[in-house]
Amino acid sequence: MTKKPADPPNPEDTGRKQGGRFRPGRSGNPEGRPRGSRNAATVLAEELLAEDIKAIVEKVKDEAKAGNMVAARLVLERIAPVRRGRAIAIDLPRIDTPADLAVAHSAVIAAVAAGDLTPEEGQSMSDILEGKRRAIEITELEARIAALEKGIAK
Repeated sequence: MTKKPADPPNPEDTGRKQGGRFRPGRSGNPEGRPRGSRNAATVLAEELLAEDIKAIVEKVKDEAKAGNMVAARLVLERIAPVRRGRAIAIDLPRIDTPADLAVAHSAVIAAVAAGDLTPEEGQSMSDILEGKRRAIEITELEARIAALEKGIAK
């Protein structure tokens, strides 16, 4: 004898409201978390650390001086953190047209090839130039559309 597959449960049979706990589009806490409120655990950790911060810093400094490389790394990371980027100087032409962009890209490629820029810095510069290309393109398209609309309106 084969059993028929059971029908899916009916929400009315389970005693649950269809759609979950809250009505669609309505939050259970419309005000949300107050602005500027902080996690209680974070506040407690900061208070505990604040009590002994001078002693902790002195201990880490002493450990670093004694040759503990982990402590030395901690100290150095706080004194001189690793920079995510650096200011770079590269001579680029004034960029007003797409043709100017080709010259600018050539300058970036030459700077990477010469070792004046890292490949990552060159890529960042190319991304900036691409943004300039899009801006030029949009400006030109807007001017063309305006001219077309002006011609149609006559």
